Amino acid sequence: MTSRGGCLCGAVRYETEGPLRPVVACHCTQCRKTSGHHVAATSAPREGVKIEGRVQWYQSSAEARRGFCPVCGSNLFWDGPGSHLAIFAGTLDTPSGLRLEGHIFCADKGDYYDIDDDLPKADGDDPDITTQVL
Repeated sequence: MTSRGGCLCGAVRYETEGPLRPVVACHCTQCRKTSGHHVAATSAPREGVKIEGRVQWYQSSAEARRGFCPVCGSNLFWDGPGSHLAIFAGTLDTPSGLRLEGHIFCADKGDYYDIDDDLPKADGDDPDITTQVL
């Protein structure tokens, strides 16, 4: 299975081979600050992601960096520990075939919204939610 996506202006495009992880919503402060709300992301093995165009990387913590388009500013990737690259789900071409499967860092969520669905929720990181595969 091949998945494709890219930024708003088209300067950055990417392609992945194989299944993507179901989408997880991250409500941590960093994700809220970089996106303006929570982030919905899938992931793929880092070595299976082919990127065309220049990605600007911002070192957001000692262990992770965030990739965005230097032309239009679209948030595209979160690259942290482990073997997978997180891909912001909204940047995927549709139909993606993916579904939201859970929420992490709910304790950090914004005070202006509620999380009202019946999906799994974790106050912080939760490997049971973030390491699911299709």
